[in-house]
Amino acid sequence: MAVQFKKFDHIITEQFRAEQEFLAEYRKGNYTFANPYVKLNPYLIAPLTALVMFKTAEPTTVSVTVKGKEKAGDIGFSFPEATEHLIPVYGLYPGYENQVELVLGNGEGNLLTIQTEEAPDLVKRPTKITTTAEYFQDNLMFLSPTSPAMTAGYDYRGDVRWYGTLNFVFDIKRARNGRLLIGTHRLLMPPYHTTGIYEMGMIGKIYKEYRVPGGYHHDQFEMEDGNLLILTQDPSRGTVEDMCVLVDRKTGEILKAWDYQKVLPQDVGGSGSQDAHDWFHNNAVWYDKKTHTLTLSGRHQDAIINIDYDTGELNWVIGDPEGWPQELVDKYFFKPVGDGDFDWQYEQHACVVLPDGDIMAFDNGHWRAKVKEKYLPAKDNFSRGVRYRIDTEKMEIEQVWQYGKERGEEFFSTYICNVEYYDEGHYLVHSGGIGTFDGETCNKPPVQYRGEDEKKVVLRSVTVELKDDEVVYEMELPANYYRAEKLKLYCAEDVLTLGKGELLGTLGVTEEFTTIPPTEPGGMVPDKYNVKIGLEEDRLIFKATFDKGQMVLLQLEGDTSHSYFVPTTKRPFLAMCVGTFQESDERAVEFPVSRENLSGEFKISLIVDEYKYDTGVTVNL
Repeated sequence: MAVQFKKFDHIITEQFRAEQEFLAEYRKGNYTFANPYVKLNPYLIAPLTALVMFKTAEPTTVSVTVKGKEKAGDIGFSFPEATEHLIPVYGLYPGYENQVELVLGNGEGNLLTIQTEEAPDLVKRPTKITTTAEYFQDNLMFLSPTSPAMTAGYDYRGDVRWYGTLNFVFDIKRARNGRLLIGTHRLLMPPYHTTGIYEMGMIGKIYKEYRVPGGYHHDQFEMEDGNLLILTQDPSRGTVEDMCVLVDRKTGEILKAWDYQKVLPQDVGGSGSQDAHDWFHNNAVWYDKKTHTLTLSGRHQDAIINIDYDTGELNWVIGDPEGWPQELVDKYFFKPVGDGDFDWQYEQHACVVLPDGDIMAFDNGHWRAKVKEKYLPAKDNFSRGVRYRIDTEKMEIEQVWQYGKERGEEFFSTYICNVEYYDEGHYLVHSGGIGTFDGETCNKPPVQYRGEDEKKVVLRSVTVELKDDEVVYEMELPANYYRAEKLKLYCAEDVLTLGKGELLGTLGVTEEFTTIPPTEPGGMVPDKYNVKIGLEEDRLIFKATFDKGQMVLLQLEGDTSHSYFVPTTKRPFLAMCVGTFQESDERAVEFPVSRENLSGEFKISLIVDEYKYDTGVTVNL
């Protein structure tokens, strides 16, 4: 079997080609309000969306309503006056003959029928949902998966009204321009660090990819001027998830960086999941304009920290001080006060700074102690949303609210999850990483179980909204989901713009390996390595199968030569926050090489242990 080689277009290129095709088809006809052009899933990755196009002689408004399975399920929107109408349709049901009503400004109507395909099994259905149509209205609860599932949005009945077919990762946020910010589906390095984030319309069109050299993970935050805070790392130094960068919204250029190694010691205050490679594990970033600071969540130090935006200097730490040097405790840590209950947070996620300066987070509670002798087993543990009130003058902290402790182990998530603040007394608490193994509550991320053990795992996700401590919404799904975000499908700012999206920023230059060992000729690469080579617009992707510990070098040989070390020994990741990139075969490796600074024709060869093999593949970069 020869080495498999294939060229791949970027999704932005694929979508532009699809757009050109449906526009050409539209322009061939004379499409009117009575006989409009309808394109289902116009941008290829959002099957429950459609685009309706037609012309009118005079400018007119258009209203669209996707009819619900009952009246309360109607989803609609009104568009401003125009003569050339591009009407996005959102909220279609899967596997259903959808009725879509269009109404012009003069009252003239047209009822369309749009048939959709059934959603795949990876679009999970709720096992429980409790709310009312009056409360939830036309909102959807969007969830992004960490176990095999698809990002999807659910209405008040639990019906799926939107899903995406790409392996989107981490949080979904709506930007001020109405579009969604979400992690790309392009893996940069295991287990889940991707090339950057997409800016995408609800119709599925990707307008921009913001690439970051060190990759993206966990979270992003839109600044007032539109620039983006993106969590990243510098893999070349052997650690991950310990940096944040500010990215220019227009160019993708990195404007500023914060390095937590300059802020905190890496060998103290560790949680039960810490190792030297992933010593901090930053899973959230929040900019607070009032104090001009960044608040960050470090899962592997059980610490929520606050740093100065300009200088990067440490201001304070929320967390159990046990195990930290006394000089740091005295200067940066808070002392609990108040007459109510108080618990520190452990391996927390999703820190949020509230309008009054209070700090909210999801307290996973994993281990719920700083020393091994005090670790709490999952069956006796709890996870919760928590709100702390801090006094940075007196360095005092008070717990003013929590939800979840009373639910005990059935609400316990060792990893992921989030909270949202909507208004005073109105919160979301999402426990997305619940699991049992052989009937016992998991005390490690359930997605870490592989092989036969995986069959013994039962996954759950519970999303709760509370108003004045009353549960007004609760949904349970049979999978693990990183975060939950309540969003409306339609947004006035999210206007469909035609034309090709932009690939911004850079993947950087892939680090080269300069010490080339002596080898013997091996001929063509053996079939047993299952080598596959893919050429993307901005990188080369090498995939193969090797035994653990084999020495592998990928070589590009042309007018200049370049060698890259391909790791075959995988780290024991203690925090598998997204498991959707995991291969079923533990020997599988994937290694990308950025095309940055590579130009010319290159023959691709492979060194495995003492032999050098020819792949038979030549690429022009």
